[in-house]
Amino acid sequence: MLQRPANTNSGESWTNAAAAGNLPERLVIVTDAWHPQVNGVVRSIENTNRELAKMGIEVSMVTPERFNSIPCPTYPEIRLSIANYRRIAREIEKHKPSYVHIATEGPLGLTARRWCLKNRMPFSTSYHTRFPEYVSARLPIPKNWLYSFVRWFHNGGAGCMVATPSLARELSEKGIRNLMPWSRGIDATQFRPMELEENPFGLSRPIFMTVGRVALEKNLPAFLDLDLPGSKVVVGDGPARAELEKQYPEVFFAGVQFGEDLAKAYAQADVFVFPSLTDTFGNTILEALASGVPVAAYPVTGPLDIIGEDSEVGALDTNLQTACLAALSASRIKARELAMQYSWEAATLQFINNIRAANGVITPKWKKAWQFATKSLPRSRKPGETAGPVPSAD
Repeated sequence: MLQRPANTNSGESWTNAAAAGNLPERLVIVTDAWHPQVNGVVRSIENTNRELAKMGIEVSMVTPERFNSIPCPTYPEIRLSIANYRRIAREIEKHKPSYVHIATEGPLGLTARRWCLKNRMPFSTSYHTRFPEYVSARLPIPKNWLYSFVRWFHNGGAGCMVATPSLARELSEKGIRNLMPWSRGIDATQFRPMELEENPFGLSRPIFMTVGRVALEKNLPAFLDLDLPGSKVVVGDGPARAELEKQYPEVFFAGVQFGEDLAKAYAQADVFVFPSLTDTFGNTILEALASGVPVAAYPVTGPLDIIGEDSEVGALDTNLQTACLAALSASRIKARELAMQYSWEAATLQFINNIRAANGVITPKWKKAWQFATKSLPRSRKPGETAGPVPSAD
């Protein structure tokens, strides 16, 4: 049985419930990204929490909702929490966690990291966003300085979860250790093919659509500048929306959509365009594929891992216009089939077993296969070959 040392403040100890076998597992997730933010980090944690509850895992959240905050410079939609060490420590300690997972590198994540190290509590982390690229695009800070910070932050833990083999390979080359596979899932009940309208949004076909944050790092002008037939649609909101609407009056900006409205919007697209060069996975790619929509993107981390360069479900090309036009002839049926290989149940089992492995409860069976995958990424993949999450530890 793995014992947690007594905390100097409370005098109590944390015991590994999984090893003891007589108490439920208690997981505390610390994240700087939470409501009202609308992004892939928040959606991934929400979906994971839903599946963890089904597995009987007790999950408690430490989020910005509990603290005063200030807007992030140059990105006011993101709030930075203001709280001292003692208050955050109390938030963690009151849940008597079996495990701690730190999802982000922000103020809450940094303080939780300090608490774990002080109390000799193993912790896991996850790499959701290209933090160095996003910060250096807004502030005059060299990326190599920021990667030094990222390396310091994640290497302090017992495991860093990443979504794809190509991202794992990239981070490994930058000195980040103990990388663990954590794929993503899709709600294939919500996102599904629907009958195509003749003129969706009152626009002529083909419909080239992108969905997500309307922000600098999403590289939207690379899509909006293209000379394409039919119409372009942007679903989402963000700090760059007002400027882009003025710059591209011919583009239809649909704003933020949720639930069934979002599902209906996806299903009307002829091609889903993913212009980002910096996303670590691309949850919206799975949502589009589940809707039966082929994908056009650059051959970068995320698109490469999900659909591959030589695919029946879309097209990847360094020339995004070429990819968009090629994707028009891709199979909507095959797109749906590929998305069905991803589930939040499988991804969540992967997630919790990563945490168990980081805490020494289990030995992951995927380790050798994952190490191989990070060294050699296939250049092409067809549905059914290597798609979906890497097998989880058990």
